[in-house]
Amino acid sequence: MTEYENEPIRGLPGPLPEGEQILWQGAPDWRSLARTAYRTRLVAAYFLLLALWAIAGATIFGGGYLGVGMTIGLGSIGVILLHVLAWSSARTTVYTLTNRRIVLRIGIAVPKCVNLPLGMIGSVDLATRADGTGDVSLVIMGPAKLGILALWPHARPWKIAKPQPMLRAVPDAKAVAQQIARACRAADTARRGATMTLRTDPAPRFAEAAAA
Repeated sequence: MTEYENEPIRGLPGPLPEGEQILWQGAPDWRSLARTAYRTRLVAAYFLLLALWAIAGATIFGGGYLGVGMTIGLGSIGVILLHVLAWSSARTTVYTLTNRRIVLRIGIAVPKCVNLPLGMIGSVDLATRADGTGDVSLVIMGPAKLGILALWPHARPWKIAKPQPMLRAVPDAKAVAQQIARACRAADTARRGATMTLRTDPAPRFAEAAAA
């Protein structure tokens, strides 16, 4: 038995109210999540540089290569653990878009559900990558009520004062962002008197989809 077996609907804390329907569900690609959120390549490169430094020191100044072996061993263990964390995070994460809200079911040790009514979303930001995965960041209108530590790694980096929930490393991210933008427009156009558009950029940086 797992902590999610009692969910009435996968990824949701309770049954859907009358009139609400699921438009899309997804989860992070764990390999992309490992590279982008847990920085496995950066950590591997760091330990590789340390190993090369240790090899150079042992060659120039003499001595054994025990330090080289320890550096490589520790680095390998660290990278493996980060991949395990990324896999666990992706396995326990479900992103759900309905015609009324976005729900982030997140958390490995302490699972939680974050409900974001579509009316709270001011704009959608998209960062795409060459493999088709990407990050979809949600700009929340009104006072910040979400803590970045409670959301991480499902939060846009460096947005600390006003955290932005983020759907991390989702496959076919462009289509997902467009679907979210359409759902927000359908749910909230009358109140805001505006339309929501989406600019996409193939480069791995955020493009704004702001309410005009």
